[in-house]
Amino acid sequence: MTLKQKMITILMIAIGTMLTRFLPFLLFPSGKPTPAYIRYLGKVLPAAIFGLLVIYCLKNVRLFDNSHGLPELVAVAAVIALHCWKRQMLLSIAGGTICYMLLVQFVF
Repeated sequence: MTLKQKMITILMIAIGTMLTRFLPFLLFPSGKPTPAYIRYLGKVLPAAIFGLLVIYCLKNVRLFDNSHGLPELVAVAAVIALHCWKRQMLLSIAGGTICYMLLVQFVF
């Protein structure tokens, strides 16, 4: 890339970042009530995103391979158990990831 192209790229990234940061405040000012469809999206999108993440993480699990999907199953159970116990999302995610990595590296 030339210097001009690099500068244009940096400028476009900055504009895109600023637009995504400032646009919600411009569209939905604090004095006006939030539209019903935005409140609806705020309620349903987090669960939908987590559902997609679970599907994405488990899409390549092969039940008929050597480990039969056991590391993944144990890691998912660890995530569920940690979340039910502590109710802290980062702890659940980190615990499940560590559990999976230890199982894959040392057990299976």
